Amino acid sequence: MSIGDLMNESGVGFGTSGARGLAAAMTDQVCYAYTAGFLGYLLAAGAVRPGVDVGLAGDLRPSTGRILAACARAVRDLGFQPRYFGRIPSPAVAAWGIAHACPSLMVTGSHIPDDRNGIKFNLPTGEVLKADEAGIRSQVVTLPAGLFNAAGGLADGASSALPIAESAAYDAYVRRYLDFFPSGCLHGLRVGSYEHSSVARDAYWDILTGLGAQVTRLGLAERFIPVDTEAIRPEDVTLARDWAAGGAFDALVSADGDGDRPLVADATGTWLRGDIAGILCARQLGVSAVVTPVSSNTAVERCGAFAQVLRTRIGSPFVIEGMQQLRTQGLAPVAGYEANGGFLLDTPIVCDGRTLAALPTRDAVLVALSILQAAAQQGRSLSALADDLPARFTHSDRIRDFPTAISQAHIAALTSGDRAHDIHAAEALFGRHFGPVSGIDYTDGLRITFTSGEIAHLRPSGNAPELRAYTEAESPERAARMNAICLEVLGGWR
Repeated sequence: MSIGDLMNESGVGFGTSGARGLAAAMTDQVCYAYTAGFLGYLLAAGAVRPGVDVGLAGDLRPSTGRILAACARAVRDLGFQPRYFGRIPSPAVAAWGIAHACPSLMVTGSHIPDDRNGIKFNLPTGEVLKADEAGIRSQVVTLPAGLFNAAGGLADGASSALPIAESAAYDAYVRRYLDFFPSGCLHGLRVGSYEHSSVARDAYWDILTGLGAQVTRLGLAERFIPVDTEAIRPEDVTLARDWAAGGAFDALVSADGDGDRPLVADATGTWLRGDIAGILCARQLGVSAVVTPVSSNTAVERCGAFAQVLRTRIGSPFVIEGMQQLRTQGLAPVAGYEANGGFLLDTPIVCDGRTLAALPTRDAVLVALSILQAAAQQGRSLSALADDLPARFTHSDRIRDFPTAISQAHIAALTSGDRAHDIHAAEALFGRHFGPVSGIDYTDGLRITFTSGEIAHLRPSGNAPELRAYTEAESPERAARMNAICLEVLGGWR
């Protein structure tokens, strides 16, 4: 069967970070075929040789184990060797693959609800990019006769248990940071780690305590919780403020389900926006050139800390392509971050004789460590670090269960390409709330700049049937109010 046809039939297609779909639609047959198409593409491109190891890991949602087993079976059937590394962060398995020049995959739906899941594929050099997705989509795979039942599940007797989990990828990931950051650099810091159902929770404990921090484990969950670092749940806002109320912590840290998007809060329990955390991380690491999506806070340009800032479409594949572009121009160090806080390192960082290897995929832990190190070095609070930046504040939220086709149709009517027409249409939609429009940006969805300097950005999610709104203003209250107005207006599109 053609992978492209399978996408259409199953409803499991490529989003901004790999294949995503309803867990029920991600049958064993679909996941087997996707994995076979991925490996077939690598073989056809000469990117791997037959028989090499393939790393596998997953998050903690209920469907992940079944999907991992189907993927492992495909790896074996195509003549490769599955290496199962357990439930560990996405960047950990990707880093293992890069270090060993082997492909890898992570079964995860990241931050989306647990009725959905996904598979994030990694080349031996890093994430699958958009050109690679097209190559995978064009693959034709042959499914072994009798392997699947009518419902698409592995037939009785055909199931393949995962190999015994090994710790090599996790251990290397922890050592990556213990070897780079100075011993004891976080001594004296009191950190609360909000664990919920994130596979980053053990890594946070091992690395933070290994660097001298006093860590308290908080909020362990027995069921999967879809923590979205761009649209933080009211429950998580309340939890953080309650934990911080007694003054017991200098900071709180957390991550989404697969550990590639961070949450970092100051001593008051206020979560930093991901794009502010990204700026602080890049500044602490001494990054020269930064790549970030168009939705990120404009403080990155206004702060003057970076020699060059390149804006891209939303999604790590686009950030990676942007980083590669800057690297070919001779710029270094080069890094990228997204509004969700995920940080990507395209070139090594060297500090006091220690080297942090490049990891061109989203990572949560590096962000938290860098910000905490900056606070410890400077003897300042996290809120003081953030206050150093220009007073620009962002807010984002989304309307769930919003049909993608409807949101795309409405946004298409606002992005005709006729700038005068589109400015008039944007003013008709939002003018009475935010005033005249001074400019529009078509990079990804529609980003509207008003003469006041305020910004509203509309975009369908690439991973789920959600319509997202991003807003920016000169105070957090105004940015939040703008976002609520946007969602109210957009709700009329249903």
